[in-house]
Amino acid sequence: MTDFFKFEADFVNSLRCIPMQVRYKLDTCGIKLKLSDWNQMTQAERQTLVELACTTETEIQSYQKYLQHLILERTGIPPTQLPIEPHPAWMDSSTVTASVQEKAQEIGLTITPSQWANLTPLQRFVLIKLSRSGHENKNFPRAIAEFNLL
Repeated sequence: MTDFFKFEADFVNSLRCIPMQVRYKLDTCGIKLKLSDWNQMTQAERQTLVELACTTETEIQSYQKYLQHLILERTGIPPTQLPIEPHPAWMDSSTVTASVQEKAQEIGLTITPSQWANLTPLQRFVLIKLSRSGHENKNFPRAIAEFNLL
């Protein structure tokens, strides 16, 4: 999972922002990573967070420990732990979340259950995150287009 989305193209070379695949891993391992903490990391450390696997229970624990150590080392402050959702909405391929459907309707679209089911968990995660209220949503239409939902 080291492919970046096209809508992230303006920052992935420098990794100045936290890419969606890392955000996905953060939710998977239950660690809050602030952009200010991310920016204190070296380019190599950021790249490692992109490349490290975080799928199996062992990988998730290893990722969590590495990230906790890295944040503490860079900031001097232990990271905030977040609850890990036992059944995250992005893993449910049968139900389009209300926030995604509402955001899609704002741009004149309806996402069908079959379209939702055909997305990867990471793509569903992206749409859920980009549809949250209070989030800068300029990338939502770009993600919709990239995921061929138009």
